[in-house]
Amino acid sequence: MKQHSRRTFMLRAVSAGVAVATSSAYAQTAGVKLDEADPQAVALGYKQDTTKVDGKKYPNHAASQDCSNCQLYQGKAKDPTGPCTLFAGKRVAAAGWCSAWNKKAG
Repeated sequence: MKQHSRRTFMLRAVSAGVAVATSSAYAQTAGVKLDEADPQAVALGYKQDTTKVDGKKYPNHAASQDCSNCQLYQGKAKDPTGPCTLFAGKRVAAAGWCSAWNKKAG
């Protein structure tokens, strides 16, 4: 049986950690754009354009609300799309909206 040194073990552990961190960061920035027909999107009333939201169905919606100024949006404000904590592995439109919208602090 071949014995491995502590140094080899530590190098492999660090390499594995870097690989996991890199892949999870990539998964957050990559991903497919959320389709309005997605079952979860439908359930939350997601629209890619906040101006297309049905005001009668969602009376609390305001024209100034969009994904880019929502607390759940993980992208940068100037990005056209970004990750959202509600839709894992998918990107939402910065100009979009859903019923879970919550004003971003600050």
